Amino acid sequence: MKAKVHVTLKNGVLDPQGKAVEHALGTLGFAGVGEVRIGKYIELELNDDAEKSKENIENMCKKLLANTVIENFDVEIVE
Repeated sequence: MKAKVHVTLKNGVLDPQGKAVEHALGTLGFAGVGEVRIGKYIELELNDDAEKSKENIENMCKKLLANTVIENFDVEIVE
């Protein structure tokens, strides 16, 4: 079983990395690209049952994997 965690910046939080990519894409000739936001993807192998695992992963996100002041996270359990 795996957990897929997507961490993204909350709305209203500045994303300098996203702005740099947005600018670079425009410079490279890729027209029509609006705002770019950069996040992170984390994949974890799990040994527990899915319900307990999701709760554990959410606790991991709150304590280490995401900065909950400025980031949101979404957990998906895949069997």
